[in-house]
Amino acid sequence: MKDFVYQSGFVLRKRYWRRFLSFFRKKWLRILGMTIGSGSVVPAMSVTWPHQVSIGEHCVLEDFISFKFDGVRKPGPSIRIGNNCFIGSACEFNIRLGISIGHDALIASGCRFIDHDHGIEPGKLIRNQHGPESAITIAANTWLGCNVIVLKGVEIGEGAVVAAGAVVTKSILPGEIWAGVPARKIGERGMS
Repeated sequence: MKDFVYQSGFVLRKRYWRRFLSFFRKKWLRILGMTIGSGSVVPAMSVTWPHQVSIGEHCVLEDFISFKFDGVRKPGPSIRIGNNCFIGSACEFNIRLGISIGHDALIASGCRFIDHDHGIEPGKLIRNQHGPESAITIAANTWLGCNVIVLKGVEIGEGAVVAAGAVVTKSILPGEIWAGVPARKIGERGMS
């Protein structure tokens, strides 16, 4: 009986407390300009410019996600997350131009998305140089394993899978399975 009471208390704290806090977080972030669809669960997170993030309906975001924007404040969303997406804990979106995530995407914990580089001209401080930048696109129904790094200009096609720990530097066609550092094609899903 004691275990049942303990387990019930844990479930109540974990499930309902998180949704309760999410309700107030969503209200505050909407005041700051973030677009959040109905039914989405929003944890404590770090956001440079809340108005540049758009979260679809029925999304689940876990703790410690970081939406970091390099550069000046600009209008409109730069990060667009589709409906029914899952984004695991400790993911980082380091954006200058933007990232688009399609509906029903699964992004596991620790993933990183970086849409720009630094310049490397000699005679200048590297931190003061702007390098190439290009938006990232992740199509619907994709799955990125833990600690995947997606770099500038990458497009990940619908139904693609990227294995844990991969560093994606090239675009991935729909239904392909990629792994490794740098990531390369290792198979296909055989989608119908």
